[in-house]
Amino acid sequence: MKDFETLDTSSYDTQLANKTSKLLAEFKNLFTIPEPEIFTSEPINYRMRAKFCIYLEGELVRYYMVDTSDNSKRKVFLTKFPTASKLINDLMPVVADYISSHRELSVKFFEIDFLTTLSGEALITLLYHRKLDESWIEEAKNLLGHLREKFPDNIINIIGRAFKQKILLDTDCVYETLTVNNKQFRYQQVENSFTQPNAHVSEKMLTWVQNNTSDLSDTDLLELYCGNGNFSIALAGNFRKILATEISKTSVESAQINIAMNNVTNLKIIRLSAEEFTEALNKKREFNRLKNNNVNLDEYSCRTVLVDPPRAGLDKDTIDLLKRYEIIIYISCNPVTLMDNLKSLTETHRISKFAFFDQFPYTEEHIESGVILTRMQ
Repeated sequence: MKDFETLDTSSYDTQLANKTSKLLAEFKNLFTIPEPEIFTSEPINYRMRAKFCIYLEGELVRYYMVDTSDNSKRKVFLTKFPTASKLINDLMPVVADYISSHRELSVKFFEIDFLTTLSGEALITLLYHRKLDESWIEEAKNLLGHLREKFPDNIINIIGRAFKQKILLDTDCVYETLTVNNKQFRYQQVENSFTQPNAHVSEKMLTWVQNNTSDLSDTDLLELYCGNGNFSIALAGNFRKILATEISKTSVESAQINIAMNNVTNLKIIRLSAEEFTEALNKKREFNRLKNNNVNLDEYSCRTVLVDPPRAGLDKDTIDLLKRYEIIIYISCNPVTLMDNLKSLTETHRISKFAFFDQFPYTEEHIESGVILTRMQ
């Protein structure tokens, strides 16, 4: 049975070496690549978010996760989760104890999600199989007050969710601060939207890309799948202008807030899919979202394109789009789809930089990769 409550941190270096050497052999079997840079994680308390199922044993609230390692799908009960941030571990017993003693909060309570930040904020989402009413809101406010009293140095908020319900007691986001080359960047992160799970490794990813684009200040950058502006904002100082696209409305709204918070003036983020952007660039379709944001694609001189796609990787049309650019920066959370996409991209480009970022410690093959490709002469 998998043990979620303990971590053998003494094995961290060995497991990372085994994982990267295995993956490196697979990449070298297919491609000519330089020796990769390897960026480590903190060995404990590295995840900024965690999700737990809830088991109600009478009035007692118990956290559990499902063990899928041997297909048994056993419930594994836990009181701590060292993989998660220290703040999540500090909050877990306090939240469970309070809800256990307040029936209005425990009835048909089935899941809890924690989202925390390096800057000390926490957003706790309580999920229910019942409609939440005024009595729940009143008791949830009491819980929030209790947590804020217990953790006066942290900013804590609560959300209640049920079928077709989302109840905010205050806000549905946290504000993270990431440090890149000794400069701090501030990001709004919204509940239920994508954020990098390992914040310290995210800082290393941003630093790596920033360092490898420092000589491109007279050119422009295109970013696809930009999320809340995580990369674009940190790279704004390296480029003349940046145009970024993202399909998620929530992420685009956060990105606009993040642009303003970081006083970035040379970045525009537009809600377009990669496919829609390709159509716009090929002048097959006109999009009001470009016109309304005063974006004229002909005014951009992009030598570099950056992509951080979902696990499914890139489709053929997007790969064909990337091949137009002199420099391709590909951030991937899935080595399998990355290898598949590189088979096509290396027809026109050579791999000039390669990095592994251990976003997901103690996993056999799950790792973030960074690849920089340069067009062959």
